[in-house]
Amino acid sequence: MPLARWTAFALWLAAVAWAASARDGGEARDVAGTVLLVYEREEGGNRDLYVVPATGGPPRRLTTHPATDGLPRWTADGSAVVFTSNRTGNWQLWKVPAEGGEPSPVRTNAHTEWQADESPDGRTLAFLSNQDGPEALWLLERGTGAPRALVRHGRRSILGNPDWSRDGRRLVFSSNWRSGHQIYVVDAAGGGERRLSPVGGCEPRFSPDGKRVAYVGRRPRRERSQILEHDPATGQERVLVDWPALNYDPVYSPDGSEIAFASTIGGRGYEIYRLRLADGKSWRVTFEGGDARYPDYRPPRR
Repeated sequence: MPLARWTAFALWLAAVAWAASARDGGEARDVAGTVLLVYEREEGGNRDLYVVPATGGPPRRLTTHPATDGLPRWTADGSAVVFTSNRTGNWQLWKVPAEGGEPSPVRTNAHTEWQADESPDGRTLAFLSNQDGPEALWLLERGTGAPRALVRHGRRSILGNPDWSRDGRRLVFSSNWRSGHQIYVVDAAGGGERRLSPVGGCEPRFSPDGKRVAYVGRRPRRERSQILEHDPATGQERVLVDWPALNYDPVYSPDGSEIAFASTIGGRGYEIYRLRLADGKSWRVTFEGGDARYPDYRPPRR
């Protein structure tokens, strides 16, 4: 068998083995109580939001609009989900109650605004907007409605996935400013960002204790990606997920014991998986078909 064909066959066998182990890992009891995951899923060409118990079970559809709804994040108190939708003709931020109902716009304008994350105290929303030209990272004070730009990079820069530390002092995000997509951390009070990723990455998320950052590392033109964990204090990194597939969208559980993420390991598009950090044991969460992406754990109710 030619080497290229043998390599492809070996990767396929590894993918089947990984998918089976994730599917048959048994019922997980490492997350106390019923912890919910919100995620986006494509069905019949339409993308909507769904909620499912982290330990598995029937999903509940949260939005039903024929437009695209995606990139969900729970609000700090777990009462609602902020998401991005083009239901008005351009990408804007919306909010829907956790139990379902009619979504409402966060604010309405003619700009492209998306990829939002609410601060732990619920007072400030971080999001991306092109309201004054180039895409930038903005903060919106929920009480006054006053926005301010926190990070501006070059005119053609593409930013992504802002995420708050639990103490509300820092944000991580990605940007292709200067040297391809990299991970940065910035002080929420006054800027002064610094680069974290040594090679490149996207989709960063803080751990609950703020001492680690999980992110996606991928070299160009490779149909495989890793999920890495970075220690901002030391610069040390470790690999959390190295499945022979595209592995994206990592997020820590509220207690920091595991991550959820999306992977193509099953060979039929993206599905949501969980991985316990202590021993690497994994469980598949979604089984409905159609790409399932961008999971987010519901925070503990206040």
